[in-house]
This record gives sequence, C-alpha cells and structure tokens, in this order.
Amino acid sequence: MSSPPAPTASSARLFVGLWPDDALRDALCAHCERWGWVPGARLVPRSKLHMTLHFLGAVPRERIGELTAGLVVPFVPFAVQLDGVDVWPNQVAVLQPRAMPHALQGLHARLQSALARLQQPSAHEQLLPHVTLARKAKGSRPPAQVDPVVWRVQGYALIESLPASVYRPLHYYP
Repeated sequence: MSSPPAPTASSARLFVGLWPDDALRDALCAHCERWGWVPGARLVPRSKLHMTLHFLGAVPRERIGELTAGLVVPFVPFAVQLDGVDVWPNQVAVLQPRAMPHALQGLHARLQSALARLQQPSAHEQLLPHVTLARKAKGSRPPAQVDPVVWRVQGYALIESLPASVYRPLHYYP
C-alpha cells in the first residue's frame, strides 16, 4: 500500500479514533512511569494519547463536512481492557488489549463501511488496537506486572493532525 498523500494548505491530515478523557490520560501516563525507558526514547505527549481506528491521510478540506456527517454509525458504549505491552520491531512501545473486544471490532467495521460509502480510503483496514506510548523505544523494559488500564469508550472522534505535532478533535460521536 502506498503512503497517504501529505497535507497541503487546502487539505487536512485526518484520522478517526478513540479520544481519551483526562482520567484515562492520567492512567496511561501512570502506566508509562512504570516502564524502564532507554535513553533517547520519545514518550508520546499526554495530549496526543489516543487509539487510531482509521487513518485517512490528507483529505481536501471541503470534504470535512461530508465526512463529519457520513461517519455517524450505530454506537453503544463499551470497555477495552489494555493489558498487553510490547515494543514493536519499528521501535514503537504500545499498550494494547490482549483480547480483541467484539464491540471495538464492530465499531471499526461500521466505520470502514461508512468510509467506503464516502469513497474515502483508510490506511487501517485491519484493526490493530493500541495506544502508542513511545517511539525509539527499542530496548525499553515494560513493567514486570501490568495493571490493566480499562478504557470505557463513550464515543469516537474525527481528529486532525496539525503541524507542530498537535492533534485536534474536529467532531465527537455519537
């Protein structure tokens, strides 16, 4: 698969994801403090912690309204237990569910169908749910005992990735 196009002044770099509340951000940050990070590991800033469901890449700004309306899908709140830790071969440290919640998989599939109706490609057709904790983390040691972080999912969001590495939710669902 080719890389999504880079954003321009007339486009926005978008993704659909789960956006944590402050209490969950606190729990994720507390989890991060229990790792043994290698020098040079780059922890994800608190304000950028999230779970991507579908990465859309550069989308013309005039499509944002259409996408906002078209991404309304049936939703029932659910919980995701983040209880698995890993450092992937690309040096990304993650916290992830060891078991795939059916509700999360269903939400991902409903959003995929909505994106297909909108003729909007997604770079995340396969769901690999995780929260990125750090980059350049090869050799970092996860905590010996992982206390699960339970994410009580109350909705999802359409999010813009702005220059200077800032994420801004554009719309919350439901």
